Amino acid sequence: MSLRTLSYYWREALQSIARNSWLSAASVGTVAVSLLIVGIFALLVVNANEFTRGLESGLEVRVILRDGQSRENINKLQKEIERLPGVSLVEFVSKDQALEEMKRNLQNRREILEGLQNDNPLPDAFRIKAVQADQIPELAGRLERLNGVDQVIYGHGLVEKLVSATRWVRVAGTGILGILCLAAVFLISTTIRMSVFARRREIGIMVLLGATNWFVRFPYLLEGMILGFLGAVLAGLAVYAGYMSLANYIDQSLPFIHPVTDQRTIIMVLGGVLGTGLVIGALGSILSIRRFLKI
Repeated sequence: MSLRTLSYYWREALQSIARNSWLSAASVGTVAVSLLIVGIFALLVVNANEFTRGLESGLEVRVILRDGQSRENINKLQKEIERLPGVSLVEFVSKDQALEEMKRNLQNRREILEGLQNDNPLPDAFRIKAVQADQIPELAGRLERLNGVDQVIYGHGLVEKLVSATRWVRVAGTGILGILCLAAVFLISTTIRMSVFARRREIGIMVLLGATNWFVRFPYLLEGMILGFLGAVLAGLAVYAGYMSLANYIDQSLPFIHPVTDQRTIIMVLGGVLGTGLVIGALGSILSIRRFLKI
């Protein structure tokens, strides 16, 4: 593609945007609003995933062993547990260790456990962590069937609700994303269709003079991408400014909540917003040209 041809494409695209300024502005605004909500949902999902990972790191399965297990049987059972799929960590906690941990947790009230030093009722146990939270229920079922296991304790119900809530957020975000993107594609397509209709005679002359299909189509494709990109830039700036302000407010007012403020993660989300704007603009142009140019 020559520099002269590229300059022609840009000039035609910008002139078309200027001729349909109100409709172009409406398209940019629709894309901006759509991608603003998309960006908010994307950051919501990022924070939900981070929150889920934080909970997952604290979730564990406690395997209570039957009394009277020999050290050899315990070692054998530990190796068997380590071979189970989905297991990331296995740690043996003897009854003496469990008693010491309980004392540390009680801190100033640890004297109430002094009488248990010679008659420790706590059982030996394994502390197990899974690779992913949704693997815990299945893993707990397998652990219950192992010889020497008396009881398996984990956050029954909590894990399932956590996974379900995260899945709901993702599905809802994807659904809203799809609806908003379709609306933006429709409006951009309408903008370009109006431009094509206004220049139908000029396009017919270009075809008669031997212009290729892509020579006619490319300015409209570029026009749609410009409109989509402008809307995405506006949405990205609004999302970034609003989110960082909200994150700073939460850090100061609710110190026990830690929203994601990693710049690389946020830039990745905003990059996705910009890319989505370009795709929406290009798709709107392609649909409009395919249906109405009929070249």
